[in-house]
Amino acid sequence: MLRIRLLLLGLAAASLVGCSQHPASQPRPKPDSIAAGEIGSRLPHFSVKDLQGREISSADLRGKVVLIDFWATWCQPCKKEMPGYQKLLDRHGSRGLAVIGFKFDTMRDIEDPVLFAKRMGVRCPLAVATDDLKQKFGGIEGLPTTLLYDRQGVLREKVIGFEYTDTIESQVKPLL
Repeated sequence: MLRIRLLLLGLAAASLVGCSQHPASQPRPKPDSIAAGEIGSRLPHFSVKDLQGREISSADLRGKVVLIDFWATWCQPCKKEMPGYQKLLDRHGSRGLAVIGFKFDTMRDIEDPVLFAKRMGVRCPLAVATDDLKQKFGGIEGLPTTLLYDRQGVLREKVIGFEYTDTIESQVKPLL
C-alpha cells in the first residue's frame, strides 16, 4: 500500500513539473507570418525597371533603411511630401537610407512623371506601381502611402496620407 501511495505521489509531482504561478508569454509572430503591408511584415521581393530604364530590386536594398513612397502626379499631398523625402535621402543616404517612389498608374498622369519628378527636385529611383507590385506591399489604400523598413527588412512605420518630413525623419533616425 505504501508503494502505491509513493507511486501516486510521484506521478502527481511529475505532472506538476514546469507549472508556475506566472502565465506563459505569448510568442511574437514571425515577420514572415505577418500579412504584407502590416507593421512587422517583411520588405517584399521585387524587381522592376525605374522610369529611366534602370533595374530596382529589393535585393539591392538589403542592410539599408528603406522608405517606400506610393505617389501619383495628380496627388496634391504627394507633391508636398516627395521633395521632403528627397531631402531625407540627401541628408541620410550616406548612412544607409534608401528612398524609392512607386507611381500609381490607376489614373491618367496630369504631366509626364519624369518631368514632374524633375520639377519637384526628386532624384530618387521612381518606378510604376503595377497591380502585382501593389499586392506585394499588401495593397495600397490611399495616396500618398509611406512604408518605412528597418535594416533587417521589417516594416516599422506605415502612413496612409500626408505626413510632415520632420515626423518621418524622427522615425528614420533611430533605424540608421
